[in-house]
Amino acid sequence: MTRPIRSAALVVNARSRSGQAQFEEVCGLLDRLPFPVDAHAVEDPDQLDDVLAGVLAKDPDLVILGGGDGTISGLVDQLVGKDLVLGVLPFGTANSFARSLGIPLDLPGAVDVLATGAPRRIDLGMIDDDYYANCAAMGLSPQIAQTVPHGLKRYFGRAGYLAWAAVQFARFRPFTLIVEDEGKRYEMKVVEVRISNGPYHGGTELVDAAEIDSGQIVVQAVKGHVKRRLVRNWAASILRLDARHDDVVDFTGKRLRIETRPPLPISIDGEVLARTPVTARIAAGVIEVMAPIQPAQT
Repeated sequence: MTRPIRSAALVVNARSRSGQAQFEEVCGLLDRLPFPVDAHAVEDPDQLDDVLAGVLAKDPDLVILGGGDGTISGLVDQLVGKDLVLGVLPFGTANSFARSLGIPLDLPGAVDVLATGAPRRIDLGMIDDDYYANCAAMGLSPQIAQTVPHGLKRYFGRAGYLAWAAVQFARFRPFTLIVEDEGKRYEMKVVEVRISNGPYHGGTELVDAAEIDSGQIVVQAVKGHVKRRLVRNWAASILRLDARHDDVVDFTGKRLRIETRPPLPISIDGEVLARTPVTARIAAGVIEVMAPIQPAQT
């Protein structure tokens, strides 16, 4: 049973889009919480690990991370195995992890979850030995992440990011995916691969089969030799059309070996951190997160 929340610490990536303003806003909301919060705004992302290590040394019951999906995935390794609860404040652009948990995307709503929610034990994905929160990807997503101009998301937000994505789409080429699952080998031409612990990717619900507490990792491939298949899949997913399933194939398991031809970079919640071949795994139930109370099932 999780211990009661008596103390908390907040670590905010203040360099994320509008991060400093959001930090100031959230500090004004913390008095609604029934426990003290030691708040830290970190303007240099290279210092986030050190700041979090200092916070953990004080043994708080709740560690609140404010930032985008990349910030959470970059820090979550330090939380595995600790007797604490993770809190999430969605300061990012897509906030796919918060969406998967049902956390409101407005700061007052997200802070209310910290006060009124309940700890929920969830899975984390793994690429080789690296934990991540939500989704890894191969194809256009890492190509965008590798090339996006510094500060574009911070200053121009989602619209600027989408404009840059359009430029990279023109340069993108389909590739070959190989998946090995319990001795079986599958090979196909694809335009995108999503390695998902939750249904959201880029703020859109794309991987219906993935759940954050299923005990399974889902590798979803968007099949095709032409990149317009990717446009069709994204459009159908945004509009929630049944056609979103037409071009995809899902591989589900606890451990899947993934290769590509040619070898490709992998973005992990927006940060390019790996390269194929890799092993994708699930770390089932390794962390607790403060989430909205789920309705009782009948």
